[in-house]
Amino acid sequence: MSNMSQNESMSCKIEWVVPANVVSSNECSSINEGINEGILLRTFLREVNGISKKSLADIKFKGGKILVNQKEVTVRTTIFSGDRVEVYVPPEPKNESLRPECIPLDIHYEDDHLLVINKPHGMPTIPSREHPSRTLANAVMGYYESHHIPFTFHAVNRLDRDTSGLLVVAKHGLAHDQLSKGQRAGKLKRYYLALAEGFVQPREGTIHAPIKRRPSSIIERMVAADGQEAITHYKVINDNQAYSEVEINLETGRTHQIRVHFAHLGHPLLGDDLYGGSIELLARQALHCQRVELIHPFTGKHLHFSASLPKDLVEVKDKLIK
Repeated sequence: MSNMSQNESMSCKIEWVVPANVVSSNECSSINEGINEGILLRTFLREVNGISKKSLADIKFKGGKILVNQKEVTVRTTIFSGDRVEVYVPPEPKNESLRPECIPLDIHYEDDHLLVINKPHGMPTIPSREHPSRTLANAVMGYYESHHIPFTFHAVNRLDRDTSGLLVVAKHGLAHDQLSKGQRAGKLKRYYLALAEGFVQPREGTIHAPIKRRPSSIIERMVAADGQEAITHYKVINDNQAYSEVEINLETGRTHQIRVHFAHLGHPLLGDDLYGGSIELLARQALHCQRVELIHPFTGKHLHFSASLPKDLVEVKDKLIK
């Protein structure tokens, strides 16, 4: 196979140097080769780096490439300690149903593989029948178009329309797959701040209550024994007899999870009228994703991001909890 021309344009590169202990650690369950015999590239990509069979097929058949020491190869190639492996992710077709829109984005981090964005309240994450435009997805596609980024929208986590704060967007399908796996493995953590009605007791704990869609609604969720597992960790950081300021860490990510769990405790979020909260002081649920921590799926670096409370929540908090 020929070397890749330096002028040949590919969309995105992921690079590894094969470590000396990649086989001797016994992490590669399907082979028994020693270091001197090398390791199959397919095994290195799938078992060591967790790239799925589907992702490898997409790279192979949709315009991507795999190089070892700057030479294009197949996944059946044997590689050795110190070899340099490069995976070029192919461009992705546009989603014709997702119209790019020029909407400013508050981007807290960007690299070739992901974005961390501070979403304002009032903006849906993805389009729906009720909100076909002015969504985060439309804004991201507009950003991609203006910056010639050849990918489509992949939300790793979502925020409700009236929840503000940080969320992670994968730029390409392989990053989305890796980040989603990382989220399930606890390598992507989200921390929220909420204003709940009433004096939350105990002041620190875990809400472990399954959630499902309420049969009479296409939107509302409820706690039910036959629902999906849902786990919310919380800690009250400030309160009075009427309101509690709560820090929350999600272990699972069910639709409306925080809102449903606190309503289930008898402490709906301020402004969340869908689940019993008062809208007298705030016209949206008092919920903000203030911190995100993740392990980068390709570099292994620990990344930390934070976003201050928006003005409406600061004003209400200062008024209620002094």
